[in-house]
Amino acid sequence: MGWWFKIKLWQRVLAALVLGVAFGLIASNTMGQDAATNWIDTYVRPVGLLFINLIRMLIVPLIFTTLVAGVIAMGKPSKLGSLGLKTIGLYLVTTFFANVIGLTFGALFKPGAGVDLAGVEAVPVNTDPPSVTERLLEIVPTNPVAALADGDVLAIIFFSLFLGVAILSTGAAGKPLGDLFNSASEVVLKITHYVMEVAPFGVFALVSYTAASQGLEALQSILVLIVAVYLGLIAHAIITYGFLVRIVLNLPLVRFFRGMTDPIAVAYSTASSSATLPVTIAAASDNLGIKKSVAGSVLPLGATINMDGTALYLGILALFTAQAFGYDLTFMNYVMIAFTAAIVSIGAAGIPSASLFLLAIVLETFGVTPEHTAIVVGFILPVDRIMDMARTAVNVTGDAAVATAVAKWEGELDEKRFRDPAVI
Repeated sequence: MGWWFKIKLWQRVLAALVLGVAFGLIASNTMGQDAATNWIDTYVRPVGLLFINLIRMLIVPLIFTTLVAGVIAMGKPSKLGSLGLKTIGLYLVTTFFANVIGLTFGALFKPGAGVDLAGVEAVPVNTDPPSVTERLLEIVPTNPVAALADGDVLAIIFFSLFLGVAILSTGAAGKPLGDLFNSASEVVLKITHYVMEVAPFGVFALVSYTAASQGLEALQSILVLIVAVYLGLIAHAIITYGFLVRIVLNLPLVRFFRGMTDPIAVAYSTASSSATLPVTIAAASDNLGIKKSVAGSVLPLGATINMDGTALYLGILALFTAQAFGYDLTFMNYVMIAFTAAIVSIGAAGIPSASLFLLAIVLETFGVTPEHTAIVVGFILPVDRIMDMARTAVNVTGDAAVATAVAKWEGELDEKRFRDPAVI
């Protein structure tokens, strides 16, 4: 097995992704879709589910230990404010561009024009989301232990920041506890590296199941929408993140994307930003040279509030709905769609297909009835996974691009490591 480990991990993961798609489609065509799906679900998919469980196992300990250790590594609490403002501000900027690109591609491709929605089984969605006040209150945990047990990411981030600042402020008395968190974060990252050796097998299993269960026939009726979403997401990754990394930061763009190959592949196969977080933090530290103080704070926050792919997707779906049902949109409608998509995408659950159930809020801005919303969701839901995988990959890429920018501006980026082609 020595030859296996001589191959770079990102190359193994990428090969597994391609082979998984090919295996799933071939199995579906030769055995029949139902038989292939059942066989892969029984004998292959469990490997992928095991991989997901392994990386989800690491989410809470990784966020908790790396965030506390990251705050301690800053040396003084005042740096936290500067880092936070730059992080949130940059996330908002990239989300704005995602909205613009989504609406542009929705208008250019017209994915809803001529779509036949007759006979589609409607899927009612919840149109009563938590208020802004409720969301803000939920950030402060009434029981930190319960927040850790439940995996409440925003609450964990808040408590971790609070604890890190307190350890710094305590001085010499807090140093032993700070050393403990530094050691713990290193141990958890080492476990992450072990888990990533399973990634090629997990990615192959998950992607082959998706390819077999969806098949090519199921995608034909919605092909224009899928193409519009994929091209829009690719454009956002290359234009927005490319401009940030190559022009603003003056860093090699190809090197950035190569360094992010593992998280992108895992995000694509799992369709979960939260599940990918341990892999993203490891890649940011090992491949991009982002110091722990930034990687441990910016990336967990990004996995929770930075959902560029979701914002772009909701914009395209809004135009899809308007075109399918003949709604005439004014300039103000476009503005409201962009604004609402940006707001609801922030803090969207980092789980598969979560953004689809936020669609009702966006569609209400131009008077779409609940019945029409339910029909659109029913039409898209069966194949949403295909698009969800791509937008999750873009979300994760955006997290890393922002982390790279903040790290450079804060003097926490090892540029020599970032530029070194031998690192991966």
